[in-house]
Amino acid sequence: MKRTSYCGALTAADIGQTVTLNGWVDRRRDHGGVIFIDLRDREGIVQVVFDPDAEHCFQLADSCRSEYVLQVTGTVRARSEATVNANMNTGAVEVYGTELEILNSAATPPFQLDDHVQVGEEVRLRYRYMDLRREEMQKGLRLRSAVTSTIRNFLHDSGFLDIETPIMTRATPEGARDYLIPSRTHPGKFFAMPQSPQLFKQLLMVAGFDRYYQIAKCFRDEDLRADRQPEFTQIDIEASFIDEADIMALTQAMISAIFKQHLDVELGEFPSITWRDAMHRYGSDKPDLRLPLELVEIKDLLKDIDFKVFSGPANDPACRVTALKVPGGAQLSRKQIDDYTKFVSIYGAKGLAWIKVNELAAGVDGLQSPIIKFLGDQVTLDIMARLQAQDGDIVFFGADSFSVVSEALGALRCKVGADLNLYSCDWAPLWVVDFPMFEADGKGGLTPLHHPFTAPSCSVEELKADPAAALSRAYDMVLNGVELGGGSIRIHQPTMQAEVFEVLNIGAQEQREKFGFLLDALKYGAPPHGGLAFGLDRLIMLMTGADSIRDVIAFPKTQSAACLMTDAPGAVANEQLRELNIRLRQSATEQ
Repeated sequence: MKRTSYCGALTAADIGQTVTLNGWVDRRRDHGGVIFIDLRDREGIVQVVFDPDAEHCFQLADSCRSEYVLQVTGTVRARSEATVNANMNTGAVEVYGTELEILNSAATPPFQLDDHVQVGEEVRLRYRYMDLRREEMQKGLRLRSAVTSTIRNFLHDSGFLDIETPIMTRATPEGARDYLIPSRTHPGKFFAMPQSPQLFKQLLMVAGFDRYYQIAKCFRDEDLRADRQPEFTQIDIEASFIDEADIMALTQAMISAIFKQHLDVELGEFPSITWRDAMHRYGSDKPDLRLPLELVEIKDLLKDIDFKVFSGPANDPACRVTALKVPGGAQLSRKQIDDYTKFVSIYGAKGLAWIKVNELAAGVDGLQSPIIKFLGDQVTLDIMARLQAQDGDIVFFGADSFSVVSEALGALRCKVGADLNLYSCDWAPLWVVDFPMFEADGKGGLTPLHHPFTAPSCSVEELKADPAAALSRAYDMVLNGVELGGGSIRIHQPTMQAEVFEVLNIGAQEQREKFGFLLDALKYGAPPHGGLAFGLDRLIMLMTGADSIRDVIAFPKTQSAACLMTDAPGAVANEQLRELNIRLRQSATEQ
């Protein structure tokens, strides 16, 4: 008999029905001559009861162990009132087993699947097929599947076409290293795996498809980072004859619909903030607005003091001097403050000055800090007044280059806010807009803040006159301090695209070699167009409350871009290398 129901789908409405279930033994218990098996499948767990009256089934049940694969036929019945398990979806019913077939036995699992057992991630990734049996993992991947269905339906109903773009393409400069594929048929040449479908989706707009989307695999050979993956999934969207407001409204509606349908969460309004304001107020271009903490500029108050640690940066146009007031922070111990000092050093800060506000009415005598004597009484009180400090607060200070202060105090804002549970709400979405078009590359030149196909918000002449001051028509959607997605209106005129390449010191020959097909396409009536790409992995991580995107990807790689389960990447035979015209250099240890 074939399966008639999923284990986790049985309810009181099924009482009296004969059902056939397939699944794995989650637990087996022998109580007073009756055997209880918790049978598990992707929908959940149900309790199956075997008693000695069904002798053959009872003996088979007695031989079952964890993770055996079973087929069970039996009758659904109500549990007694004393045995109802309110913590299980099927806790009001059980199945009285009348037939049992062991479809497969199982070796002792490498780790227990119980939620309360802590298992190292390396072990979990090596035996990922076992880890994926855990309820937490199955819920995450089921949600991922449901969300992608919602996305497809939403975009289809909005007139978008699902169109695939190539995985094997050519290398283009998009900010990270490409994964390269050697060509056997074109010796010495390589395909590249796409960091995004950027150029192809723009070409689809030139081709007149008007609205495109794709749930696309992307690949980036980045340096080691704790929560990045060499292959990841993008919700990629592009449309023609639109502006920023159009694409932002559409994607905001899509994300809001996802949260409402799958979490019953109303995200509400998405406020917009400029990149400049985000950096000055929060020290980040992806601020977590659940925390009511802001950085306050105090540079003007410190220009004339003798304390060079502050007055130096205060008189340097490239630096900033900023204060962060933390309500209730005066309770922090010296050890906690020392820990925060070590934390900001990760971001280049050389120290962390602070003032505790014990009794503001007592003036400087009511303040506690080793730096007050260097600031002077009046400057200290002026800082307290600007911050509107109150008794019980602590104030942290940053004085260094703009980037160091922003990154250090921006990260401290989030960490101390989380440690003291200062969150004002559960979800805080926003848009960050008006990004700079370029940033310094550290070599005296400029590099695109997003990518070189983003349209500037100025004219060609204005861009040529002062490229460093140009703003872009880019926008990022941020949720709880995580960038969910980013996009822009694209360049659709050849003269503007050529000028952006010039600013980036990409000469005419390199333009033709790498982007000739795009420049040619822009000559043949490219419409105004733009789009946005969401990180699907990040979205599901936020929705499930997971600590890492690896917990919502079926078969992720490690931090070093390896697959422990399949032992990839691996060596290949010399015959294959010869076919690809590749010879490996020996490392020093092999010589």
